[in-house]
Amino acid sequence: MSSEHPASAEPAAPPVCKTGAQVVVDALLAHGVDTVFGYIGASVLPLFDRLHAAPIRFVVPCHEQGGCHMADAYARASGRTGVVIATSGPGACNLVTGLATAMMDSVPLVAITGQVRTDLIGGDAFQEAPMVGITRPVTKHNYIVKDIKDLARTIHEAFYIASTGRPGPVLVDLPVDVEFAAWQSDATAQIHLPGYKVRTVGDATQITRAAEAIDRAQRPVLLAGGGVISGNATGELRELARRANLPVAMTLMGLGSYEQTLPESLDMLGMHGTAYANYAVQECDLLIAVGVRFDDRVTGDVRSFAPKARVIHIDIDPASIAKNVRVDIPIVGDAKTVLSGLARHVRFGERAAWFAQITAWKDAWTPDFDRVASAIKPQYVIEELCRRTDGEAVITTGVGQHQMWAAQFYRFRRGRQLITSGGLGTMGFGLPAAIGAQLARPEATVIDIDGDHSFNMTLSELSTAVQAQLPIKICILNNGYMGMVRQWQELFYDRRYVHSRVSNPDYAAYARAVGATGITVDAKADVGAAIDRMLVEKKPCIVDFHVEAHENVWPMVPAGKGLHEMQGLPLPVAAV
Repeated sequence: MSSEHPASAEPAAPPVCKTGAQVVVDALLAHGVDTVFGYIGASVLPLFDRLHAAPIRFVVPCHEQGGCHMADAYARASGRTGVVIATSGPGACNLVTGLATAMMDSVPLVAITGQVRTDLIGGDAFQEAPMVGITRPVTKHNYIVKDIKDLARTIHEAFYIASTGRPGPVLVDLPVDVEFAAWQSDATAQIHLPGYKVRTVGDATQITRAAEAIDRAQRPVLLAGGGVISGNATGELRELARRANLPVAMTLMGLGSYEQTLPESLDMLGMHGTAYANYAVQECDLLIAVGVRFDDRVTGDVRSFAPKARVIHIDIDPASIAKNVRVDIPIVGDAKTVLSGLARHVRFGERAAWFAQITAWKDAWTPDFDRVASAIKPQYVIEELCRRTDGEAVITTGVGQHQMWAAQFYRFRRGRQLITSGGLGTMGFGLPAAIGAQLARPEATVIDIDGDHSFNMTLSELSTAVQAQLPIKICILNNGYMGMVRQWQELFYDRRYVHSRVSNPDYAAYARAVGATGITVDAKADVGAAIDRMLVEKKPCIVDFHVEAHENVWPMVPAGKGLHEMQGLPLPVAAV
């Protein structure tokens, strides 16, 4: 027998005839998907029927928006791509807020939506919605698959696009007749995207220029954004800071990229950032920004942002560089790779005078509150949470004052520890995010720090946590107001509190009604015991803290002002 056809050779396996629904399931398994979130409906029944037999955990939320936030938080907590499925029409439309949230915060997500039959598309069929058009502005990319021959390739491309470059959500719209259709598939698909190029390795000349600028700087600041965390570059960031002796500020999305208990940490920058971070950026002579978008909440008045500094901007997305802030040394590339290269080139700089100035700012303006007040201060609750969890919990939040207090008073130690809606500012994110994070990190203590108005938006998902038997913790800082709106009304609208106050339900009673534990805390002396009880619960637990109603978040940079124009500092700015 010829050596080209040895007797032991196995004949090539013939292609297997599969339905479109099975092709999708096989593609999910090929990408290691073990958890999917979604809501069933007529146009995804074939897909659900196949998912039932797959080794995939499926979590059914109370609302598709909640399911999308769960998939988003699963991705943030795990570093993997989240997956959500919804039926056509209203089910698919209900994903839009979740997709926009993931898009703004660069979260890898694949959404699969059912669609009416291909022959009905465009005829205003029952539960038809043009999802490609609707979601184009809030996704990184989207598809509609009208031929089963394109299905496997499309799903593989969706995962690739979602997780590479600047991550983001990708939507695949799937007509029901394509799910039913059968085709002989060998379960492989080649990805060929000639127009999609991801540059991961930064230009060597630019890296050398950046290293030289760092070595020369007398007052540098290293600014870490969410891209450091999504790029798994926290170790490289810390190594650069150590080698070059750099103070490190973080955006809201970058919290945890540098351990906040270390003296080099400037903590959070921006509208409600620390005074010492804001002053340091305004006075620095070099700003090394990594994985940041320079949005308005970070920069304040962009015309007066970092006025004395040269700017190094490192980002994997070339469209983000110099979009909002002038840049002197742009570096397009993966944060992990570029930071590693920078760390090899820089020298240690003493900068004693610069660190002495930072220490003086910290001594004068470390975030604080009235610690002798008899009422429960929201900051006190968060400090106690941090102390009693040793700063190790995974924290999710809604959006509002409670989010800013969590950022100010919980001391984050590592990446993927704070999961919050930054760019879109989506109220209601906290509870479903806690569910997604707990599923991604079953060994972790997951706590949703929430506000009453924010919690009200998605409180129905508590029953999802009960059904999934997840021991998530929810701490509601209940001040009876839409707190951040009330603060703005106090400061800028002559205390006209228009529609920012409502009567809340009894959250503890609601928790018990759906099978969770509910605790109400009215006295400051009971805060610690309630937290301890919450932490040992084996099922979902709400603690409703009735906090000081008119507490404000300080400092605050008013809209249109520079970072140095903060309100709410205990000493006048002239003390600098």
